[in-house]
Amino acid sequence: MKGKILEFNGDTRKGLISAEDGSRYNFAIDQWKSASLPKVGGRVDFSVNGNDAEAIFAESGVSAGASKKIAAALFAFFLGSFGAHKFYLGYTKQGVIMLLVFLFGFILLGIPSMIIGIIAFVEFILYLVKSDEEFEKTYVEGRKPWF
Repeated sequence: MKGKILEFNGDTRKGLISAEDGSRYNFAIDQWKSASLPKVGGRVDFSVNGNDAEAIFAESGVSAGASKKIAAALFAFFLGSFGAHKFYLGYTKQGVIMLLVFLFGFILLGIPSMIIGIIAFVEFILYLVKSDEEFEKTYVEGRKPWF
């Protein structure tokens, strides 16, 4: 059966799915069979056992966190000194800081610009090293702007 996740509580690790037939089914994380954590609004395919959903799979093969992770890492590597990866992840203030420090850094012999480049490269490495789930939890849901 197909449906959509209506709610998921990360603390209790339980949630609720609305099926296409209009019924609602409870689920626990031990029935979740996909790599990334359930997200509200996510489309799923599952089996029914009474009022519970079992063997739940996310419909899309690539999680949103994974695609965001790769794009953010590429932005950090190629345009990180300009803060492109910060803008992409929604950290406008930090993106503006990186952009201004990089641009005005040339006045001070380029040293601040090199430091911003190093910071962007470190963030590129951190983005790649983190798992998709950890990246999503830290930078997308947790809104951690630096490192």
